[in-house]
Amino acid sequence: MTYQNLQIEETDGIVLITINREKALNALNKQTMQELRHFFGADGLEREGIKGVILTGAGEKAFVAGADIKEFMGLGDSGGQALAEYGQEVFFMVERFPHPVIAAVNGFALGGGCELAMACHLRIAGPNARFGQPEVNLGIIPGYGGTQRLIQYIGKTKAMELLLTADMIGADEALQLGLVNKVVEAGAEVEASRKMLQKIATKGPVAISKIIETVNAYFAVDQDGFQTEVSAFGATTRTADFVEGATAFVEKRKADFKGV
Repeated sequence: MTYQNLQIEETDGIVLITINREKALNALNKQTMQELRHFFGADGLEREGIKGVILTGAGEKAFVAGADIKEFMGLGDSGGQALAEYGQEVFFMVERFPHPVIAAVNGFALGGGCELAMACHLRIAGPNARFGQPEVNLGIIPGYGGTQRLIQYIGKTKAMELLLTADMIGADEALQLGLVNKVVEAGAEVEASRKMLQKIATKGPVAISKIIETVNAYFAVDQDGFQTEVSAFGATTRTADFVEGATAFVEKRKADFKGV
């Protein structure tokens, strides 16, 4: 697939994806969603040596300021359901991606943009970041997982307030609520994300992917998270990485993980 709206750069195993629709505040239109689906469902899975992915938005104003509302007009009930199902499918691909995905939030993360950031495993925000689910201002509700993931991150009480009022919160409040992992200086969001991925990359790759799998299982209605942990733990103990990690620990040296 030829990417039109995603700018993709890979350096030392870290993939930087920039949603490149600056004039539209990086709004998620149909083409952008198709490209995200292709990367997280195919391209990214086939790349060798990936350590992690950083998602950000072009320019200084927005990570993603929402979905492209013009494409919502005339959907009707069945069309609306199909759109929401597709959006959730794409964002589940992000959430279930076997390598860490960090949202480097450099501005507005509203509506679908907030939902995309929440689908990422971690979020690093700049001081100008703004988060919110303002869909009720348009007479609709979030459809790409916003009503569910926001509760997971900040709890029912505050999530209900933000969803009902359409209020935005800034980076510091998002950090206080647990929506973001770290707030950094303006312009440093991508570099801070890169440093975090570099730190994670020193750990066992198989174990990292299993952590993602087991944490996601806690929220999956069709899985027993504890049993998923048991199975995943067993899977890691039979890897060469575990032998290397344990040996390195005993020998008091840095482990040289191979991802097997």
